[in-house]
Amino acid sequence: MKLMFASDIHGSLPATERVLSLFSQSGAQWLVILGDVLNHGPRNALPEGYAPAQVADKLNPFASRIIAVRGNCDSEVDQMLLHFPITAPWQQVLLENSRLFLTHGHLFSPDNLPALAAGDVLVYGHTHIPVAEKRGEIYHFNPGSVSIPKGGYPASYGLLDGNTLSVIALNDQQVIAQVAINP
Repeated sequence: MKLMFASDIHGSLPATERVLSLFSQSGAQWLVILGDVLNHGPRNALPEGYAPAQVADKLNPFASRIIAVRGNCDSEVDQMLLHFPITAPWQQVLLENSRLFLTHGHLFSPDNLPALAAGDVLVYGHTHIPVAEKRGEIYHFNPGSVSIPKGGYPASYGLLDGNTLSVIALNDQQVIAQVAINP
């Protein structure tokens, strides 16, 4: 299975267009959006090309291929513009040997783990900082932010290809972090 992950779009039209272009080229079956889709939130500066309604218009044609979770900046009003559900606080994707627990990161996080089994993967956003590593018996994966990166990292997205989780720079496609799950 091949999945693409995008988090913390925050209403950036250029970031959305880049993500959708890469998704179309990636061969991924699903685009997993880890919350904070349309709004920038009060703690963030406006991202480049802030255009929430246009972001919704760009994402909606891909609705049948999007799995999304609600971020702390997402609201029921946002759901009115989007043709795919964004109000679930978490989702799960079952792989052959493990489970991906998808969440934004403000409810469940590395500091507040859900019940996970050895080999499962906590997939989250929220911090805007890329992570791809094994901590104890659980994998942690954060694709960073496609629009408002933090910690000195470039804008980035994630990819699951086979058993490898990668964080990839949005613009130059350099691998920022990578981990093999259940090798």
